[in-house]
Amino acid sequence: MLKNRCGWCVGDSVYEEYHDIEWGVPIKDDQTLFEFLVLETFQAGLSWITILRKRENFRKAFDNFDYKRIASYKEDKIQSLLQDEGIVRNKLKVRGTVVNAKLFMELQNEYGSFSNYLWAYVDHKPIKNSVRDYKNAPANTVLSDTISKDLKKRGFKFVGSTVIYAFMQAIGMVNDHEVDCWRYHIV
Repeated sequence: MLKNRCGWCVGDSVYEEYHDIEWGVPIKDDQTLFEFLVLETFQAGLSWITILRKRENFRKAFDNFDYKRIASYKEDKIQSLLQDEGIVRNKLKVRGTVVNAKLFMELQNEYGSFSNYLWAYVDHKPIKNSVRDYKNAPANTVLSDTISKDLKKRGFKFVGSTVIYAFMQAIGMVNDHEVDCWRYHIV
């Protein structure tokens, strides 16, 4: 039986699988939240499909998104990442990931977990929007502006409001599945 999906993923098997299994499913595990934060920050200025297709390469290059290890990266590891053709070799984003890993752990210490910090913005419950056509979904909101501003104040890199809103969608803080998508009522 053919499933009705959000228009943005239709026709690409990588997109469809990501959409059907992960996108918009609430994530509260810090390790997975950090993975999505890294991927979304690398996506800034690029297409999400580019990042999805390189996801396994990112996972290998960044030690399975182990933020504790990433926070301790030295210059030789950074230089090896900048030579890794399997990832996006953007010097500022690679260095920003190391900074973000350190700050991620600071937020964990302050709030008990990064998840506690982040999900408190929505009272630990996803916001369910009523998107009829993905082309009309917002690129950012007052809430993503607020989270972005706080993260930037703390020193996080590549966390503009648009990146944070995409992150919120990916981790299920907001349900922006189209209302006629089979996933809309499930997540």
